[in-house]
Amino acid sequence: MSDHTYESHVLEWNGITLEVRYCPSWADYYEAIYGHPLAHIEVEAITPARAPLPITETGYRSHFTSAEEIAEAGGPVAFIRAALDSAADDPAWKKREAAARQYQLF
Repeated sequence: MSDHTYESHVLEWNGITLEVRYCPSWADYYEAIYGHPLAHIEVEAITPARAPLPITETGYRSHFTSAEEIAEAGGPVAFIRAALDSAADDPAWKKREAAARQYQLF
């Protein structure tokens, strides 16, 4: 059974401090069955706490994928940064972000 050992990283993204936690092999049984590890990655907005992100409205996201996909992205921090940057291009996120900035003016 996997011991669920996580790496922890800090990422600054658009003025938000995030914690990225990554476990490259979350379940030994998965690797025994499928021949490759099942990775688990989490991202949480730390400052401001649980701030909405383009990949999650709650400021927290948990995602299972292959360790190979994380490695191909350049590691867990690069993987999360790419996901955030890509999702931030969504018109709905841009509208929400603009509305939040407008609200801060008053």
